[in-house]
Amino acid sequence: MIDLHAHTTYSDGKLTPEALVEAAAKAGIHALAITDHDTLAGWDEAFAAATAWGIEIVPGVELSTVHRDRSLHILGYYPNPDQLQEPLRDRIQGRKRRAQKIVDKLAELGYFIQLPELGEGIAPSRPHIAAALVQAGYVKSSREAFDRFLGDYQPAYVHYETLSAHEGIRLLRSCGAVPVWAHPYLYRGGDVGTVLLELIEAGLEGVEVYHPNHTPSQCQHLENWCHQHSLVMTGGSDYHGPVEFDHQPANRLNMLQLPLALLSSLKQASRQI
Repeated sequence: MIDLHAHTTYSDGKLTPEALVEAAAKAGIHALAITDHDTLAGWDEAFAAATAWGIEIVPGVELSTVHRDRSLHILGYYPNPDQLQEPLRDRIQGRKRRAQKIVDKLAELGYFIQLPELGEGIAPSRPHIAAALVQAGYVKSSREAFDRFLGDYQPAYVHYETLSAHEGIRLLRSCGAVPVWAHPYLYRGGDVGTVLLELIEAGLEGVEVYHPNHTPSQCQHLENWCHQHSLVMTGGSDYHGPVEFDHQPANRLNMLQLPLALLSSLKQASRQI
């Protein structure tokens, strides 16, 4: 079994890379992708832990991009880290500037918080700020923080510093990575089929067909499009940790029971980039 979408404490996950690898192995996973937001910082720890647990690490990243003025995430698999590290440093600095602007907006609204102390290579994100709002007693849950302040177009929302989906795809391809559209049916900027054609034109190589938030009929649509356009199909739990998120059941590692055959297709695509 494989899981090609998981996050660690280097972005908005709850488990360290070492703990994530252990949890994945115990869940029956043979190959696990580390796909933190805009950072590769968790790779080394994951590779070291994987040796002890006997599982394969698929090196990856999840780029935060914008398309049609809405957030759109692009997964990149097997990038050359030496080529991608410098552009990602710029992305992390942009995330830090964005986080500070959100904190400043909250202060203007009368809600004063401190940005959490994050280590080197960790990409700050809205869940970190939501946790700070909970800790300060302004909200009872992260979900309330998003609903009242941090969600798209709520009072404290700030757009990502602009990296278009087309630019993100080109960046990943230039670093030897396979660019894959993450959870297409969570995108809110237009018809999925139409947007998919736009991303293919930019150089998209694959689609995350299997995701906990995709219905069976949506998966079928994505499978059909992948066959039609010769795209790689991937999938994963989008795992962030074992804790429930605001009374919603947490995604579980290996919950989709995806076969190793998907990884073979992904590896073949990576050799052709």
